[in-house]
Amino acid sequence: MRDRTTGTLMVAGAVAANTAFAVLGAVFDYPDVLGHPAAEVLARFHRRPVLIGSTFLLLAVGAGLLAPIALRLRRHAGRYGRALAVTGVAAAAVQVVGLLRWPLLVPFLDVESFPVVHTALGTVLGETVGYLLTAAWTTLAAVALGRRMPGGRFSLALAAASVPMIAAGVLVPLGFEFADAVNFAGYALWSLWLVTAGTFFITSGRKADAEATTSSKSAIAKRDNGSSSVNHSASLPGNREVYTSEKKERSLRTRR
Repeated sequence: MRDRTTGTLMVAGAVAANTAFAVLGAVFDYPDVLGHPAAEVLARFHRRPVLIGSTFLLLAVGAGLLAPIALRLRRHAGRYGRALAVTGVAAAAVQVVGLLRWPLLVPFLDVESFPVVHTALGTVLGETVGYLLTAAWTTLAAVALGRRMPGGRFSLALAAASVPMIAAGVLVPLGFEFADAVNFAGYALWSLWLVTAGTFFITSGRKADAEATTSSKSAIAKRDNGSSSVNHSASLPGNREVYTSEKKERSLRTRR
């Protein structure tokens, strides 16, 4: 099963999201900074607003790529195609909305309004709903593709293992300390699955294409050799007269 566009989107989404996450961890102490008081979060944000805001934008792009991925995977998902597409687009939408609060709203928020926006768009929509929809979409993808999953059993195992770990993120607001680490590990596995499946989507079928090309060239060569042999045989001095006589005889028969 080969689908270069889908594979490229899957790899690009994983790379963009993880690159942005790594940068935010280095310059903004994200996501640990979210556990600090609002005044401290805003103060850290305003130290590097352009860099942090643009990096959150990149993170939103990585999350948003889930929408076209889901729409393209629909063609491989059989009867689960519609559900896979709808769930994937919804998962992408809520995460993008939640992440875009940073470059679009946070620069204009004060200490009193930041917690309200953060809770509504971040904790509830982008994270809790986003975790559940991402886990549901990944489950549908694993069920729909099954043994046809690009990357085989290893890829399928990565997808299946990431589902409960991503879903565990809904426990973070409830105070379960382990849930944050489990959720992070789940997204690491999920990203590895995207890269693995995406790479196989891109490269799958190359060997078959090469064999088909070789076979086609071989057939053409045989045809050309056969045609050359006939022409060469007809051009020999001993055969030329026979060939000419047979040609004349066929012409007379046609006229009759």
